[in-house]
Amino acid sequence: MKLVQALAASTLVALAVPATAQEQLSIATGGTGGVYYPMGGGLAEVINNNVDGYSATAEVTGASVENMGLIATGDADLALALADTVQQAYEGTGRFEGQQLPMIRGLASMYANMIHIVALESSGITSLDDLRGKRVSVGAPGSGTEVNADAILSANGISYDDIEEQRLNFNETADALANGDIDAGFWSVGAPTSSILNLSTTNDIVIIALTEEEMAAAIAQDPVMSRTTLPAGSYTGVDEDITVLGIPNVLAVSSEMSDDLAYAITRAMFENIADLQAVHPAANETTVEFTMSATPVPLHPGAIRYYEEIGASIPDNLRP
Repeated sequence: MKLVQALAASTLVALAVPATAQEQLSIATGGTGGVYYPMGGGLAEVINNNVDGYSATAEVTGASVENMGLIATGDADLALALADTVQQAYEGTGRFEGQQLPMIRGLASMYANMIHIVALESSGITSLDDLRGKRVSVGAPGSGTEVNADAILSANGISYDDIEEQRLNFNETADALANGDIDAGFWSVGAPTSSILNLSTTNDIVIIALTEEEMAAAIAQDPVMSRTTLPAGSYTGVDEDITVLGIPNVLAVSSEMSDDLAYAITRAMFENIADLQAVHPAANETTVEFTMSATPVPLHPGAIRYYEEIGASIPDNLRP
């Protein structure tokens, strides 16, 4: 009887083993309180369901700056990152001064982040200048949020010497605001995002609008930024449209990725974009047209093969 049971068990094990092993892919995202993580999870499902021989998993990370390093070292296969961070990594400028990562390539541009500067209504903070002397979260270490926060502040004559900066992720920033441990926080994120949604349901929040002059100064310092609109109703208490700075997000890979795999992922994503849109509305912006206008680094040849196949016009600067 024991022999029969053992044979039955071994048969079940044999049946459970897939005919061909799945190659694992890692997608570097960000914290769980932003959009990168659910977007990465949605992309992983698209890959799992539509790219034969591969299994993908979304990984929690410190976001954009860290993600570029993970691509360079091969510790991640795909990564979401802010366009200015991707450009700095590729060119060896900004945070990547002296450590250029020329292997960075784009598969697509996914959606535009909106840079939120959030405070509680009770703080009395209504302008960028009001942040002087205040406790301000500038984003998690290694995040694109901190790159964006630093650009906006420094372009407008505010240094970290003028604030008490704290480097918190999105959920930590929301909790610190709710608990009174900080006065304001930066988010560079797709809207709406869960951490601010949750904060706004239990606290009266304000989103600080930049003046036209402050926006112009930030764009002059970081030309990847552009003006965009945070729609009324995005969060509880946000009753009017607010003009904010926006910045594209790029799905990046290494030039070492095979052309066939880059092609298969790009094709699977666009052919099943509704699955990604069902995960987060930010994916409504994930279009071929947005990719061609917003990607700051050359595209991977495998992605180019897909775009050419569907008849897209590819700018010269996006060809390696």
